[in-house]
Amino acid sequence: MDAAARWGLGARGVIYVLVGLLALQIAFGGGGQADQTGAVREVAKEPFGAVVVWAIGLGLVGMALWRLSEALFGASGRDGDRASKRAVSGVRFAIYTFLAFSVLKVAVGSGGSSSNQQSQDFTARALELPAGRWLVGLAGVVVLATGLYIAVQGLRKTFREELKLGQMSRRQRKIVEFLGLVGSVCRGTVFAAAGIFVLQAALAADADQAKGLDQTLRSFADTPAGPWLLAAIALGLALFGAFSLALARWRKV
Repeated sequence: MDAAARWGLGARGVIYVLVGLLALQIAFGGGGQADQTGAVREVAKEPFGAVVVWAIGLGLVGMALWRLSEALFGASGRDGDRASKRAVSGVRFAIYTFLAFSVLKVAVGSGGSSSNQQSQDFTARALELPAGRWLVGLAGVVVLATGLYIAVQGLRKTFREELKLGQMSRRQRKIVEFLGLVGSVCRGTVFAAAGIFVLQAALAADADQAKGLDQTLRSFADTPAGPWLLAAIALGLALFGAFSLALARWRKV
């Protein structure tokens, strides 16, 4: 589990760095698809790219297995056996299983739809269910609350509790704390924005209102701050990727 967790954190880091760079490219007028599918497709174009995509996909499988072990047996650290923490680990297991599946689809050459299409398809199917608008609305609230939680936890630097601080120099601690704070706030902001779009889809009963990671990022460029806000968020996501790579080295597992 230690190896699986660290490989998974590294894979997550690579994806966030790539998504951040793609979003930065979009902010300055470039093309691309700023989500996990777009990121791994860009990797696949490079020499030995297929090997790297497989490594990322298998790393995310390792991440999912690690979260599953936490859900079943409890997480490391204080109160790791609490039911609430196990439940959160179970949700993370589901998320990383889905991400791993998406990446591995690209690895085997079967494509993979964009996060925008996935979000809209999922919302459309949910709206067709009894009380579908309420279910979609609840999902929007959960995503919004998750984003706010991630941002607040980043501001409070609670991630310090998960780090092997004794193995880090003072300079390393400062750098990792900066990466974690800025990266978590930007990541939480993106989650919160995505949750708002899901809520809009529920209120309008229109699946097209829901947005995946790519369209959510692009929406920041439509604010009064324009492309500069998107560029700032993109840089923050890349920093979160660097933070994940640091966690692969120093996180307690």
